[in-house]
Formats: sequence, C-alpha cells, structure tokens
Amino acid sequence: MKILLIEDQLELSNNIREFLESEGIVCEFCDNCFDAQDKLLVYHYDCIILDIMLPDGNGLDLIDFIKENQEGSNILIISAKNSLQDKLDGLDLGADDYMTKPFHLAELHARLKVLYRRNQLGGTDKLVFNEIQVNPENLEVTVNQNLLELTKKEFDLLVFFLTNKNRVLGRQAIVQHLWGDYTDDLANFDFVYQHIKNLRKKICQAGGIDYIETVYGIGYKFNTTKE
Repeated sequence: MKILLIEDQLELSNNIREFLESEGIVCEFCDNCFDAQDKLLVYHYDCIILDIMLPDGNGLDLIDFIKENQEGSNILIISAKNSLQDKLDGLDLGADDYMTKPFHLAELHARLKVLYRRNQLGGTDKLVFNEIQVNPENLEVTVNQNLLELTKKEFDLLVFFLTNKNRVLGRQAIVQHLWGDYTDDLANFDFVYQHIKNLRKKICQAGGIDYIETVYGIGYKFNTTKE
C-alpha cells in the first residue's frame, strides 16, 4: 500500500510515517496544499491521509483535485476540529472516512486496511487471479496451493501488478510505488528487472503461468490473456 500524508504538524506526521512504514506501508509526506498538488499530479497513491487545517489553505479544497487526478484512491480526513459540519462536508465532497485528533495509530492503520480492502481488493481479504492467491494480511502467496517464499518487495510487486492488471507500468512508476520518496537517492532502476525476474521464476517453479510481460522501452504489464 502506498500512502500520501498531507499534514503540517511535524511531530504527528513523523509518528504516523514511522508507524505505517513499520507495518510495511510506503508513506510519502507533504505539509501544504501546494506541494500536495505537485505530488498528486505525478504519482499515484492507494490512499491520501488529509488534514483539514493546512498553512496555505483548507484541506477540504483539495478533495476535488484528488478526485480528478487520483483514480481509485481513497481519502481519509484527519482533523483536530471535532465539528460535525466539517465531517459532513468532507464526506459529501467525496472523502471515504474521517478521524478526529488525537487518535491511536493502530486505529488509523486499521481504517486504512479497511479502505484498501474495500477499494483495491473488492471488499475481500484476499487477491485471487486464476492459480494465484494473495493474502495481504499475513503476506502469503500461493500458486496452485503451493506457498511461495517471496521477499517483501517481491510481494509488494505482485500486489501492484494484480491491482493494475493489463496496465502498462513504467519502471519509474514501479519504483515510486515500492520505494516512495527514497527513489531520489537511487542511481538507476536496473534492480527492478532483477526483482521481476525473481518473481517470475518463483511463480513458474510453482507451476504458475508467467503473466508478467515486458513492454520494451516502457516497462511491464500483467497480461491476463496469457494461458
């Protein structure tokens, strides 16, 4: 799961990021509307955690922008304002959930998982495609009922492909989804090929079909028409 946190309280944002990253979630951060719009135009997120009170505007004003530029993303509003009207306004504008500060980080994580399960997994606890079954809760993958031994990045890569079936995914998009802001420190993206090669090999060794197709000069695609 990849999250964008839009929050101007540095201590809170650091706590949220550290907690979510400890749970295996890629969490990017910005503290104002202007920087948020830049990220929302370039990258895709599974969920946006949005504070209402930002230094350069009202977070509610970003909801339309998010809806226009983030297809399929969920919005979870967090705010220190315990106002029923703010909550209703946010939900009416298209937000999916609302939490009032202070809150427990474990509850935030639980709500994010619910939104992700509802939106990306079709309301189920598992991702299933033909012989491949993925359980995001315990990070297990089986192919023809054979349990695969995947690294965390290989697991995240497979989930990314399964939730974007038949879409061409560029190498940069893959890296950004799996590593987030840390990609700025990378010299190149050659390691993506090795991760995909390992994932393909493990699926095929378990008797599965190699659905991952190389789109030369662009990236990769999980091709559901392969048999």
